[in-house]
Amino acid sequence: MIEPHCQMTAETVAEQDVVLCVGDTSFLDYGSIKAKTEGYGPIGKAGNGLILHSALAIEPQTGQSMGLLWQKLWNREPKLKPPQDETLTQKKQRQAAARKEARNRPFEQKESYKWVD
Repeated sequence: MIEPHCQMTAETVAEQDVVLCVGDTSFLDYGSIKAKTEGYGPIGKAGNGLILHSALAIEPQTGQSMGLLWQKLWNREPKLKPPQDETLTQKKQRQAAARKEARNRPFEQKESYKWVD
């Protein structure tokens, strides 16, 4: 639905020497809709929904919007719940291991890659 608009924006941008590309991430929270949760994932703090990242083309001299370049929509996978009997030490160890794993993950497998893909 958005593709024709993005294509027109891309054609307009191609005619310019310099264009600013401004990115924004929005969290679409559907947590209050209990009847439909399939396909959604965790967002923010205890939210449930989708993530939308948009890129807007801006003319740098006037600040005028030239249009939408692209949008990506995705959901995060739900996180596994920690064991109920987990101690504080175990929690810290689990979180440290998760941080280390995230740091060592290739960029192409990170969520931030979706912003530049």
